[in-house]
Amino acid sequence: MTSRGRKFIWTIVLILAMSALAACGTNNKAADGNAVQAENAGEQAAAASATPAASSNNTSEEGATRTITGEFGDVEIPVHPKRVAGIYVEDYLKALGVTPVVQWYHPSWGKQDYLNLDVPEFDISGSMEALLDKNPDLIITDGGADAAKYEQYSMIAPTYRLPESVLQDSRLMLTAIADALGIPEKGEAVLAEYDQKVADGKAKLQQALGQEKVAVIRLNVADKTFALFGVKNRFTGVLYDQFGLTPVPMAAEMTEYQSIISEEVIPALEADHIIVFPDNGDWDTAANQEAIGILDGPLWKNLPAVKNGNIYRMERSHWQSGAITANTMKLDDLLKVMVK
Repeated sequence: MTSRGRKFIWTIVLILAMSALAACGTNNKAADGNAVQAENAGEQAAAASATPAASSNNTSEEGATRTITGEFGDVEIPVHPKRVAGIYVEDYLKALGVTPVVQWYHPSWGKQDYLNLDVPEFDISGSMEALLDKNPDLIITDGGADAAKYEQYSMIAPTYRLPESVLQDSRLMLTAIADALGIPEKGEAVLAEYDQKVADGKAKLQQALGQEKVAVIRLNVADKTFALFGVKNRFTGVLYDQFGLTPVPMAAEMTEYQSIISEEVIPALEADHIIVFPDNGDWDTAANQEAIGILDGPLWKNLPAVKNGNIYRMERSHWQSGAITANTMKLDDLLKVMVK
């Protein structure tokens, strides 16, 4: 059978499967830039869930498979996957030295530019045939894939959907992904390097800031509002629970991941340091200029943090990711602007 014929048959299968899912009323919701955030499970339980239960199903080296357990049950995967698609988790693949066959993007959200991947893009809002064409032998995805989307990915290749219990901790996610790829030793080495970097950075930040309070705020360009990120936020909670910074009281008391606040609330935060980034685009993007002008207004100019030079405009791409590479880049940013 020709490659073209194979792709045509797969396309028909996918169309029929998607139609069946739609008829059952399944909500095929894609994850946005804020990601799906899971409740934080206990360290031991999460660690247990992070390590896939494996069994060898094929004794030959070439084509050998094993079974691991993901969020939606057992899946048989290659022992040595060669062509991996990491939907929403390319950051971890890069950290582990694995180049994915595609990088996900969405027409409205863009992609994770900070990874600088030179691979084809896969529009997660479009046709699955674009992913089929890249012939992955393993697909790994996080909480951005619900049960319906998982079934669609599984028609392309064996799909490992990470357990909910690991999604709140980038270290557990890295361990689970390394195990699924059959390179647990590499995962351990990456984590050891990361932990050492965090320990060194934390000591420097605490010496420089002490108990000075920090606020992380996203500028929502379209409606000119602000989102205060709480201590449980998957993207920036790492600043507090790993890097040792002190959150402003409002962020410390938040049970939700973020809270929309007006500009007038900013002074009430009593922040000694303010980290801010736009929800989309770059600081110099033409569409953002009017909203960014808010930061030059009289209210902001009178904030103690601004007067003291302690407002930091960060690049949104890695600050709106909670993955291991992004967290390392955040730490580098903080050391650069906060440690004199």
